[in-house]
Amino acid sequence: MIVLKATQDKVLGALQAVAGIVERRHTLPVLANVLIRKHGGQLELTTSDLEIQVRTTAELGGDEGDFSTTVGARKLIDILRSMPADQTVSLTANASKLTLQGGKSRFTLQTLPADDFPLVQEAADFGPAFAVPQKTLKHLINQVHFSMAVHDIRYYLNGILFVAEGKSLTLVATDGHRLALAQAELETEIPKQEVILPRKTVLELMRLLKDGGKDAADEQPIEMRFAGNQAKFSFSGMEFVTKLVEGKFPDYNRVIPKSHKFNVTLGRLQLLASLQRAAILTSEKFKAVRLSFEPGQLSIVSSNAEQEDAREEIDIDYAGDLIETGFNVTYLMDVLQNMSQEMVSIDLNDSSASALITIPEQTGFKYVVMPMRI
Repeated sequence: MIVLKATQDKVLGALQAVAGIVERRHTLPVLANVLIRKHGGQLELTTSDLEIQVRTTAELGGDEGDFSTTVGARKLIDILRSMPADQTVSLTANASKLTLQGGKSRFTLQTLPADDFPLVQEAADFGPAFAVPQKTLKHLINQVHFSMAVHDIRYYLNGILFVAEGKSLTLVATDGHRLALAQAELETEIPKQEVILPRKTVLELMRLLKDGGKDAADEQPIEMRFAGNQAKFSFSGMEFVTKLVEGKFPDYNRVIPKSHKFNVTLGRLQLLASLQRAAILTSEKFKAVRLSFEPGQLSIVSSNAEQEDAREEIDIDYAGDLIETGFNVTYLMDVLQNMSQEMVSIDLNDSSASALITIPEQTGFKYVVMPMRI
């Protein structure tokens, strides 16, 4: 049976859409595979890691009829990537193997039965569906994702807090040393939700969501539904089911400074470039830089165990008291690199207090970073 017959770019695009969660090594070998199901002329591709399941459907030619199997996802993608984009490729099923052909190239791949593929057990009681523009959600994730913890024992920090209420959608991420919050106002009201999306889910959504484009599918909203411990997202012909992180997210409102004595607004790219240069001579372990705010000038100083040091100076519009404080330079560069605006605002109280970084023209973004003792 000819499972599919289409140009390389169409087949590769469909496979890449679902293959992001596939791990090459897994305790269950079948999870390194993509589940292929054919119903008439429609092909369904599914991948899973037992906690996240991604599915897409596509019209990719081939014979009519019903058929199902699983085959190594990464191998299939690697072979397709090596072929020209406009070349017609076909996938043919024969016994327990699949044959991929394109031009004068031919590859025979081993398969595992579709019945062995463990599909995620979907919740029976998903709540009401609501829609958010893909561009909006992707923008919010881009503004906070870098503040997620990585393998933290406080498992609820290894993800993003998703809060929907009324016409407001808020995403919050923290690793205990810094916190990022991004908020957007929507056109329609959405049911109240407060869930924690796992880190892997967040990164996969970043990869899959569209930020607008010429294709009509890029402009389609993402439809969301939540159950007790599961979320389901549908967008651009994709269906994405994920487990949620259980636990109590920290009270982020308590972390965000409500008042400040001093404010500095300066060019984002100029500040980023100075920090990147100063970071070269920081200690590999602590990555600390000292910032000194004084009337008319910001000084950035770094040093390391080899007694090397760097000093950067930036002219600023500031007339307040002298404030000297230390920060992890990576935390400062992360937030600046994930912005696109020209100007950035820094609010400070004193040398021992957290700094609040905001965007002058965007009230919905806040980034709090704790100081370091140097």
